[in-house]
Amino acid sequence: MAAHTYIAISELHPNISHSKVAGIIIGKTDVKSFPDRKNIGMDRFTFGFTVKDSPDFFINVSTWGNDAYVNGLASSFNIGDCVTIENPLVATKDLEKGDRFCPATPSHYRLLVTEAHSQVCLCADMDTIDRLLPLIHLPVKDSRDFYSLGDIVANGQKLDGSVINILAAVKSIGDIKQFTTSDGRRGQRLEVRLFDDSVSSFPLVCWDREAIQLIQPLIPRETVLFIADAKISFDSFRSSMVATVNSKSIITVNPDTREASLLFSYAKEVSESGALDQDDMPEDVPESITDVYTVSQLMQKAQENPEALFGITYSFISKLDLDSSVSKVIKTRCSKCKFLVTEDLNSCTNQLCPGKDQIVSATTGFDLLVDFTDHTGTLHACSLRSPVAEKALGCTTEEFISLTDGERTAMKWKFLLERCKIYVKIIPSPKLKSGIRGMVLDCSLADPGEVKQHMSALLQQRL
Repeated sequence: MAAHTYIAISELHPNISHSKVAGIIIGKTDVKSFPDRKNIGMDRFTFGFTVKDSPDFFINVSTWGNDAYVNGLASSFNIGDCVTIENPLVATKDLEKGDRFCPATPSHYRLLVTEAHSQVCLCADMDTIDRLLPLIHLPVKDSRDFYSLGDIVANGQKLDGSVINILAAVKSIGDIKQFTTSDGRRGQRLEVRLFDDSVSSFPLVCWDREAIQLIQPLIPRETVLFIADAKISFDSFRSSMVATVNSKSIITVNPDTREASLLFSYAKEVSESGALDQDDMPEDVPESITDVYTVSQLMQKAQENPEALFGITYSFISKLDLDSSVSKVIKTRCSKCKFLVTEDLNSCTNQLCPGKDQIVSATTGFDLLVDFTDHTGTLHACSLRSPVAEKALGCTTEEFISLTDGERTAMKWKFLLERCKIYVKIIPSPKLKSGIRGMVLDCSLADPGEVKQHMSALLQQRL
């Protein structure tokens, strides 16, 4: 079908008949049902979606019908698909009724699709698809019209109940939680943690299956979202603000905008620096982590799960370069972005640091890469930093600097090839050869009784 046979969304009006529209799906709601007033005992089904055919124009579409038609149509396409809509009814929007729950659009109209008169199908014309696909990365609001996470936190409860736009990167994606309401309806919930250059973690909650389906496959720390019309509310349980995706929200994944590009670069840099891992540390490591793993189990589970894995391993430290030059053991990092800085610099060299062009605020501490090994394998290059390193080594950086070479070597051999009880965080890291990255959260020489109990448990697992 040639592209010129389609009517542009900007040209639609109620007097047009037998129209045909092509667009890319940028938003979609779950199917809902209501009692049919005309047919007692029967239900009517409906769902809505939003299509875009140009950078500036998009329109809402609603579908009504019986169970088979509506659910069948809803399952035939997803957000990001290109579709053609034949013979829809063009109606004037009614912002006092159903349209106030739909995404805000520049069009004065909405489209109504019914089984008897209309048809919606996936677009088959490649020229049209090529024209439409780039539109999925253009936000539906001005790319500069958004709140940073820092703005939301600073405003606090003043924003309670507000609907705003958010630009943020994805830090982590939780598991889908299924539940059943008191009246027997099934539901689901997904919580995503967002971050930007002002806040390291902020919750975004999704309730709709369509929103969950869009967000769940995204790659944390490598994805930026522009969320148009997210609802902000105060969560009394957390005593903090939380964002929620609702029926008015349109989520643009990895927007093609300058602001998103800058945030993407920042997210990449701060992720590689390890700053986000530091933020994820449990406040009370020994009490919050109880699962015990061998090294191979840690590596396997981390590669299978995109989320961070916390666990305990009884392993030997097989590499601990305390007798290297002091500059390789103790390093100075920017307090804001965690990038390495040299003491003679008075500003951070990271071009994306939120404190760039300001007098640098830096912290100095142990910054080591250690290997630990057990009978199942070796986990290489795990990060061991202050203050965990200071606790494990039993000395401060100032005390370490004053040690002789012989004393540093003696400290090294106190741990090297000794079985330790190590609390560790493991996260997938595709850029590393091993595919994972480890961070030591706590480390001490293992109690022989604990080791014996652990080895007995491993033996029982094999039997």
